[in-house]
Amino acid sequence: MKRKITHLLILAAALTGAACGEQTAPSQTGGRAEAIVAELHDPASKKVLVVSHRGDWRNWPENSIPAIESVIRMGVDIMELDLKLTKDSVLVLCHDKTIDRTTSGKGRVCDITYDSIRRCKLRRAHNVVTDDLRMPTLREALEVCKDRIVVNIDQGYEYYDLALAVTEELGVTDQVLIKGKRPAEVVAAKFAAYPHNMMYMPVIDILKPQGRELFEEYRKSENQPLAYEVCWDEYTPEVEACMKRIVDGGSKLWVNSLWSSLCGGLDDDKAFEGGPAAIYGKLIDMGATLIQTDRPELLISYLRSRGLHD
Repeated sequence: MKRKITHLLILAAALTGAACGEQTAPSQTGGRAEAIVAELHDPASKKVLVVSHRGDWRNWPENSIPAIESVIRMGVDIMELDLKLTKDSVLVLCHDKTIDRTTSGKGRVCDITYDSIRRCKLRRAHNVVTDDLRMPTLREALEVCKDRIVVNIDQGYEYYDLALAVTEELGVTDQVLIKGKRPAEVVAAKFAAYPHNMMYMPVIDILKPQGRELFEEYRKSENQPLAYEVCWDEYTPEVEACMKRIVDGGSKLWVNSLWSSLCGGLDDDKAFEGGPAAIYGKLIDMGATLIQTDRPELLISYLRSRGLHD
């Protein structure tokens, strides 16, 4: 059993590491996305990649096609989205289990057919129902993103098989990064079933016991994941040590400035109110080269002022 687990850990590293071979080779993508994927695989690069949380949700409905188009125009590098599966097995972009908050309809996504969901209109952030915007499918979103921006699937690892089938058909697998909190051997077993896979990133809640265990499990691999997402609500020596190990190990450090509990108070609202240097500057000083934000324009402007973004 020990030999089997060790083998799977090595396989997980091979599938997710910065030197993982053909399954994530940047040359297989095209356009701007190719350059972003190359940055993801370059641990020496100091360029900070901007991840937009659910697209431009301040101006458009979250996880909508216009929200995606807007962040592409801004120059965002990675579009974060969430997946749910309809009653008739269609993958749609939706964060919640229900459509109550984000559309004019009600009910759980898993209990509603795709055609029924399409009859509902999307809501903007302030609960205003739009005239004609509808919840997109994963396929529709990826068609918009193809060659233009990297896609991060946040909620959705449980639908990996279905999502991979879509990415393979559209030829965008290499520009999709999926993340989760699964053990390395579980991810390895899943990836071993396919000749070609998306990129994978573990999410580490480093101040929680299960997060520390997951981190140590991935750290045992000879080759490290191309990136780790680290979440913390207080900046402690343990958090600092974790980040240093990640960067020194040749992986990218992903942090979230979305809200205080994910980044020890170094959040977007404070950056907006008190100036980005005091917030984003500290995250960069910690070694972050991937920042997920709810204020992409503000972050990009700051990074450009420091020569850290195009």
